[in-house]
Amino acid sequence: MFCSPRRGMIARMDHTGHRSVIDRACRRIDTSDTPPNLATLAREAGLSLWHFQRVFKAAVGVSPKRYAIARRRQRLGEQLRSAASVTEAIYDAGYAASSAAYRDSLALGMAPRRVRAGGENELIRFTTTSTSLGPALVAATGRGICMLEFGSERTLMSELKRRFPKASIERADEALADWVRRVVSAIDTPGTDPELPLDIRGTAFQLRVWNALTRLVPGETVSYGELARRIKAPSSTRAVASACASNHIAVLVPCHRVIGRDGSLTGYKWGLARKRKLLAREKPAGKADR
Repeated sequence: MFCSPRRGMIARMDHTGHRSVIDRACRRIDTSDTPPNLATLAREAGLSLWHFQRVFKAAVGVSPKRYAIARRRQRLGEQLRSAASVTEAIYDAGYAASSAAYRDSLALGMAPRRVRAGGENELIRFTTTSTSLGPALVAATGRGICMLEFGSERTLMSELKRRFPKASIERADEALADWVRRVVSAIDTPGTDPELPLDIRGTAFQLRVWNALTRLVPGETVSYGELARRIKAPSSTRAVASACASNHIAVLVPCHRVIGRDGSLTGYKWGLARKRKLLAREKPAGKADR
């Protein structure tokens, strides 16, 4: 789960000139048992400490330290669902001490035992709204938007309950009104940064795909194969397509920007008509379609 108080951990890459540098730094953090410190990352990137910290945060939405915490916490969450005990999961996730695991988890909103319990007692607030692409449901935890989907309330409520079977779910129209306004603005006005925190939940591979998606600017499209190459998994085109189809946060995680190798629109979870409208709106704001 990636989240940030301001923009969400998954954020648009504004400094495209540093894309490869930041991608390498993220992979370095992802694959290290002990996260490298800021000085090491900056040196490997060939940037000063200050400049590296600035471009990393602009690209990813959070500092390198918080990104490392989130990735290690993600591994902990995966281990907690299958390990024999919380202690075993903590050490298998790469923590040297249980206190560090609890500190990381609490900093990001959920203690290890709550994760192991499947988010039991977690509160999910939701509301429905009308958009130019049809009715939509917006749901959020205390950390950010966890679901934005188009469709009927009955169908989407069933999906919300399936995804969070142990959570308390309540309608909160007024409390989410400002977020809904910003969501609608992002749908209708490509390039608008809604500055919404996201509570993204998925496998490590899915998160890599969704992170890459949010680096696409409005008007930019890629094929599934190109997206697989961008995340350094060139043989995983089908898995990339599956990750796009598993996205639960429409538009803000823009899987509509992925098209067929021949330029065709291919599939879209919420219908090709919506995909066509989204891309048509974005085209004047960005680059020409590939």
